[in-house]
Amino acid sequence: MQPPTTLGARLSRAFLFPLGAWVLMAVLAVVNGGFREVVLVPRMGEYMAHVVSTALLVVAILVVSALYFARTAIEYTRSELAAIAVLWTVLTVGFEFLVGYVEGTPVSVTIGQYDVLAGQVWVVVPITLLVSPLLFGWYLTGMFDGRQGLGIRNT
Repeated sequence: MQPPTTLGARLSRAFLFPLGAWVLMAVLAVVNGGFREVVLVPRMGEYMAHVVSTALLVVAILVVSALYFARTAIEYTRSELAAIAVLWTVLTVGFEFLVGYVEGTPVSVTIGQYDVLAGQVWVVVPITLLVSPLLFGWYLTGMFDGRQGLGIRNT
């Protein structure tokens, strides 16, 4: 496959592939939620199941992100990595609010899931989504193929 030659082709490769990685993460999140409700909650209660499930999802996100950026042939710029980070985070938070709306959950309850002072740890998930493209895109893209500067251009 030849590298993209136009800006449009570059943008489609640079953002459609990470969108596919996000879809995989979303599927893993749904499976994780089912696992939490069926296996974890009956064994350890609602709160501990929430904590364990969140930790499992964070690990899954880190693994998918690391694998994606370690194996991609695309050399991302810093601004593209930041855009991917924002894209993944906005899609996830938007998906959470959409599911809450469809289920009839009040917005205040969905917002409450981000209240660290109330013992909620879910906020770690969007933080992980925001950091992982920057971390792995910066570090892994260049480390595994020997490019100077870890594969990042200054644009």
